[in-house]
Amino acid sequence: MTAGAVSEPEGPAAAPMLHVIGARIRARRAERGLSVERLSALSGISAGMLSLVERGKANPSFTTLLHIAHGLGVSIGWFFDSDETRPHSPVVRKSERRGIEGSTRPVDGIVREALTPSASGVLEAVWLENPPGFDSSATPYQHDGVEFGFVLSGTWDVYLNGERHRLEAGDTITYDCDVPHWHVNPGEEPTTAIWVVTPPRR
Repeated sequence: MTAGAVSEPEGPAAAPMLHVIGARIRARRAERGLSVERLSALSGISAGMLSLVERGKANPSFTTLLHIAHGLGVSIGWFFDSDETRPHSPVVRKSERRGIEGSTRPVDGIVREALTPSASGVLEAVWLENPPGFDSSATPYQHDGVEFGFVLSGTWDVYLNGERHRLEAGDTITYDCDVPHWHVNPGEEPTTAIWVVTPPRR
């Protein structure tokens, strides 16, 4: 599925969430003073596709939402934390982690699960699993804040403004997020890591 790929809403249960996500995108875009065309340029998603997503008429893929999140300057978890002001338990059980792509099920071997109770705090910690060959260089990240990464297993390449930093199990990295950065799994095994960003990309 390509970055702009979408599918029809899957049954009546999916429709309300799609409308909520669309409304949040539209509100955030207006808050930032962005036209649909400007958000299209920032995210790499066509204006027509953005219009469908904002109206809840399409079911965007994880990659599409990731591109839109970059354009809006928010974290991917922001789309799904619909009640950011509600009180949260300070404990996150392994079985209850929020899948920040809207599901705890892996997508093509990619897992993104929140380790913090919500995306509304001063930091956001995420459990990451990347399959062999994972490469986010097509959509470099650049936003406010600081990131800290701790590799638990496998090999993880972090590129900071094009400079590669290879991390093995037990290695950590810290960097300013205003530097364009992306991740690659160059190995033959999945990699797992914990990534922390402060403040969360909302």
